[in-house]
Amino acid sequence: MNLPLHLGLLGALEAGLIAFFVAVLMYALWHWLGRVIGFSIGHVIGWSSLCAVAVAAGVDSWNLFSLGFMKLESPLYARLALAGIHDVDSLGSRVVCEFTGAGLGIVVGWWLFSRGSGARHTA
Repeated sequence: MNLPLHLGLLGALEAGLIAFFVAVLMYALWHWLGRVIGFSIGHVIGWSSLCAVAVAAGVDSWNLFSLGFMKLESPLYARLALAGIHDVDSLGSRVVCEFTGAGLGIVVGWWLFSRGSGARHTA
């Protein structure tokens, strides 16, 4: 995300809250699309989860993943690798909060938009 978030745990909680709202919106979009196309509720939950995590936690997840295979032997390479990452110290907790927020957003979206719509989705 390219938002000016706080550092530390507060920034991780902000990122998780943003991921929560992104996931609710993604579920609403995929719920509508699923009704039009005829997706099952499993497809709606799966695709909305994938899109929400990709949008809300994609950059931070990629940064966390790519740090595992970068050559950080020299201080120059380490400095270059860490220069583009916002709040490197809390990167792991931020990714966990984003994944958790996205998951909770999908659950809340399912609860809000899928009440009584079981007959509308086909298997």
